[in-house]
Amino acid sequence: MHNTLIVTDDVTPFCNTALTVLTFQEYLADFPKLNEPKTRVINLCDTSRYLSEGYYCSLLAQARSHLVLPTVNTINDLRVAEEKSIDRMVFSLSVQQDNAEVLSEPLLVLFGEVKDQRFKRLARQAFEKYPCPILIVTPSVTHTKVLAKASGKVQVEGVATVQVKAFKDLAEKQQARFIEQLEIHTKKQWRASKASKRTRWDMAILVNPEESTPPSDEKAIKHFVKAAEKAGFRADVVSRLSPEELGHYDALFIRETTAIDHHTYRLARAAEREGIVVMDDTQSILRCCNKVFLQDAFVYQKVPAPKATFVSSATDEVCNKLINDFGLPLVLKLPESSFSRGVHKAENKETLKTRLTQMLAESALVLVQEYIFTEFDWRIGVLGGKPIYACQYFMVRNHWQIYNHQGDRFSSGGFTTMPTFEVPKPVLQAAIKAAKVVGDGLYGVDIKQQGNAVYVIEVNDNPSIDSGVEDKYLGKALYELIMQEFANRLEQRGR
Repeated sequence: MHNTLIVTDDVTPFCNTALTVLTFQEYLADFPKLNEPKTRVINLCDTSRYLSEGYYCSLLAQARSHLVLPTVNTINDLRVAEEKSIDRMVFSLSVQQDNAEVLSEPLLVLFGEVKDQRFKRLARQAFEKYPCPILIVTPSVTHTKVLAKASGKVQVEGVATVQVKAFKDLAEKQQARFIEQLEIHTKKQWRASKASKRTRWDMAILVNPEESTPPSDEKAIKHFVKAAEKAGFRADVVSRLSPEELGHYDALFIRETTAIDHHTYRLARAAEREGIVVMDDTQSILRCCNKVFLQDAFVYQKVPAPKATFVSSATDEVCNKLINDFGLPLVLKLPESSFSRGVHKAENKETLKTRLTQMLAESALVLVQEYIFTEFDWRIGVLGGKPIYACQYFMVRNHWQIYNHQGDRFSSGGFTTMPTFEVPKPVLQAAIKAAKVVGDGLYGVDIKQQGNAVYVIEVNDNPSIDSGVEDKYLGKALYELIMQEFANRLEQRGR
């Protein structure tokens, strides 16, 4: 039996219920617990804004291995559908002719249930596509056909848009009705939907020729194409790909820097819906692109990592506590950043306060970590839970990171590539454990080592694989390993 938590912006309306209700701040401060029971989270916070507290609530729930409604995928799907006016649902209903006009009125859908039972099927369809506690479904009739004059019924066809709604935005009577439905839903078992399947053996490799620091250089992409052919694929290198064009492929390999609010994520999501094997998948993008998720997941899964915390304000009290707890300097990170962008070092309180204020203007949370000095960072490539390459990336000269961004200028330190069997065992073990937190895709795990102590800094989806760097030890075999993983996954699906 699952323990169910309700996370909301305001707990007051739930005072007379037996439900376990928390604010986001309370859920954020809920540290790992020994022998924690299986937990479900119903997120009622406002999720309409990207990187809002509601968004982070679902992200942290997934980091803590809590089942959550809605998931981050659903939140993003709803936002994209609303912003782009796409993904409308087609419906067909039989109603009394006198009632046909009500189909233009928005429907309040609570956990897939609607007050007017004539629209039950439409409400269920919306909830199955977008599993979210509160939805507003707005039908638009495109065609009406009289069925039988004696019955007075008409067949109504049309399309419907779906929007998310926060609990706090419901009217008082609607909130009361919602709480009744919520108590019913908490007693139900949650089920996951199944992806459809396709039956072709073609691959699209997505690149961005305009990207200044792509995950793979042009020569590496050519190696991937040849390795794909050897594994049984016809590989097309593409710089643009529509969801319709994606349907012609069995596999999608993303070699463009990924982000959540980005076309790479949307393509990965479209691929999953079509049953196309994609690397990296949306779960990996969601988890790796957000350092808040990784840090919280590392704590829950006992992955060795630097001491860290999340902050949502830059008051003197917060700054003083950070300095007392972690000392100086401190490392500040925006939740979504790559190649050391959005990462800053604060040497004193004044810099800490200024940087935090700037970063909190972009995100509801900022990750603050203790500073750990090392001359190089380990990067362990992990595929399907197994290490496949190992590099040491050295810091840029006179800089504290392996990458240095100064305006339009970009520089990186030196590197050493070696076989994984030469890597210290604690480093490999930490890399495997950290990658498992994210999934079973292709990852680059960054680790710092001080003597026998290791600290996982982050896990990168879509890691750098450049010709003459990450492949320096394995050569073409590295590309073949990755392409064979695609083939294995297709074979496992019976394709």
